[in-house]
Amino acid sequence: MKKIWKTLNIRRYRRRAPYRVNQWFKWMSPGLSVKRWFLLSAGGVLLTSLGLAIWTNQTPVYYLIQFVKTVLSQVTSWVPSYISGPLVLLMGIGLIFWGQTRSLGEIEAVLNPAGDEELVDKLLTRRRLHRGPKIVAIGGGTGLSTLLRGLKAYSANITAVVTVADDGGSSGRLRREMGVLPPGDIRNCMAALADEEKLVTELFQYRFRSGEGLSGHSFGNLFLTAMSEVTGDLERAIAASSRVLAIRGQVLPATRCDVQLWAQLEDGRRVEGESKITEAGGKIVTIGCHPANPPALPKVLEAIEEAEVIVIGPGSLYTSVIPNLLVPEITEAIARRTCLADERTRIPCIYICNIMTQPGETQGYSVADHIRAIDAACGRPLFDTVLVEKTQPSARALIRYAQQQSHPVSVDFEDIAKLDRQVLSAYVMAEDKGGVVRHHSGRLARVVLRWYKRVRDVGLS
Repeated sequence: MKKIWKTLNIRRYRRRAPYRVNQWFKWMSPGLSVKRWFLLSAGGVLLTSLGLAIWTNQTPVYYLIQFVKTVLSQVTSWVPSYISGPLVLLMGIGLIFWGQTRSLGEIEAVLNPAGDEELVDKLLTRRRLHRGPKIVAIGGGTGLSTLLRGLKAYSANITAVVTVADDGGSSGRLRREMGVLPPGDIRNCMAALADEEKLVTELFQYRFRSGEGLSGHSFGNLFLTAMSEVTGDLERAIAASSRVLAIRGQVLPATRCDVQLWAQLEDGRRVEGESKITEAGGKIVTIGCHPANPPALPKVLEAIEEAEVIVIGPGSLYTSVIPNLLVPEITEAIARRTCLADERTRIPCIYICNIMTQPGETQGYSVADHIRAIDAACGRPLFDTVLVEKTQPSARALIRYAQQQSHPVSVDFEDIAKLDRQVLSAYVMAEDKGGVVRHHSGRLARVVLRWYKRVRDVGLS
């Protein structure tokens, strides 16, 4: 039995050894800035030894040479140099390797006690993400959180600009009862950007089913509301919560103002409130907000100024995307970077169009209609490219959505060209077993990043 266990342990060690060697050599990877410090430490040991020798009035070079000469003479008299030389060399390398491996092992045990991933792999991933492009994503609802979930695999320099016009559900109740900005969309984006996304999402999305005053509220909304009370405002609450959740990037409300949406419908009705606009069921002619010109959050303007690419959408056109663009300072900041800038400072901007129309909001809309609506709300064109889905949903999904008066957004290439926009057509759709159509976070992020790199390399002209 002992022989069997010994054999198994030897085999396990043989499989483990190449892996450990590979992991150790990862510390020599470019970008980690570790090699220079190893060499600097070795130089420090040498200088320390020389300094002590000089301080004690020794002649270090002479005595060192004499000592080495004596030792080498003794060694080579016992063992030939062609054997003793390589043997001593291997022993020295082995001691260095052993010492560094144990040192890094002790460091890893402290910094990564869970041991779910090698520390060097975490450092390499972190370095890669922090070198990713500076992305500003503008929107709200589930569409923006879907995009962020994919983007966080490519960059940690993400700023999500989220609408604060929501007045329905748990967010609306907290807004009316506590006087706070609606936390719902912010909560979704923070959960999407969190490192431990699955656990955080389950916790933040948990809704209380009973309890006086608690029923219907999500834990995430209550958490952010409580943090707002503790820190003084929602902006500080988001920053503090982001540190707790270790999110990649930052989530910012478009404005600190208590914004109320209104819409003028084609039949003459004027509807007040974000949740009531969709319920009204009419065609939207004009959309605006109270106050008419809410000031932007300064950090949002800073993020746009430093951005390398701006992504608008996906999300409900009139209740998630356009509300952010009703903040004039945000619109002007985007225009300065995308339309009015010179060739050296201009950055690409893309609009991700919805796959399906939304009853009561974009019923019967084409891609060109989406573009016209955004241009009308902003008073100018902001983006140069629109991303559209190139495939059709399944027959089952089409039937399911047709029952809700929803259909695929048609891509009218000629009208889009007249609006001076380029079309990026790609497969970014995900469809579940029930026929629900959404954007696929991974595919969507890959397409956006590939488009950005291509535009960056060839230039915007």
